[in-house]
Amino acid sequence: RGTSTRKIALIEAAGGHCHVVASAESMSREAQRLADEQGGLFMDQFTHAERATDWRGNNSIAVSAFAQLELEPHPVPRWIVVGAGTGGTSATFGRLLRYRSLPTSLCVADVENSAFFEGWVQQDPTVTTDRGSRIEGIGRPQVEPSFVPGVVDRMIRVPDAASVAAARYLSEQLGRRVGASTGTNLVAAAQLIGQMRERGESGSVLTLLCDPGDRYTDTYFDDDWVAEQGWELGPWLEALARMLPLGSR
Repeated sequence: RGTSTRKIALIEAAGGHCHVVASAESMSREAQRLADEQGGLFMDQFTHAERATDWRGNNSIAVSAFAQLELEPHPVPRWIVVGAGTGGTSATFGRLLRYRSLPTSLCVADVENSAFFEGWVQQDPTVTTDRGSRIEGIGRPQVEPSFVPGVVDRMIRVPDAASVAAARYLSEQLGRRVGASTGTNLVAAAQLIGQMRERGESGSVLTLLCDPGDRYTDTYFDDDWVAEQGWELGPWLEALARMLPLGSR
């Protein structure tokens, strides 16, 4: 029910129908019920995302990302930072890193009200939360089957206000809007970059732009809506400007 109205409009414009449920934890059960009732097939991305592509081949996000880095000064990154929705992206990157025996570490950035962080720290796949994520596209109330903790080297919990502030900060630097899940990635990347600087390390940090921010005009980019959530963005915007002075480059 909390999904952006613009996302729903895009689905409906393509001829789709949105069946709304009250909370994220009931989504998969309801999808399976509808499939059984109507003779359909529930694709169940939260279970199958980690096996949906051949991560060793030439058609995965991990292979494509490394191809884009080939001509960069540091083509093999020190860190890769991704968020977790299904867990499939982190599984794809983590498996490729180990398959190629690369010296790159994988960090998963998680959000408030998500089970992935605690599940990884406690090594307990049964961890759940009693609330859903407020950052669309990432964060789940349970540790999804596609999340493969064994290929993750580090996890960072990112406050929701920081995610939204980072989305706004990066949008201003890029000249186009990005979503708050991209902001989550940026905050974690900024922390890792700061620690590398403290140690005198050089290298690259790779992260992803997850989705366009134009879908969130009425939420993450609306000051009144943000105030209703109780988020203070100012301190995070100032911190990001210090940690990642992108405008000076």
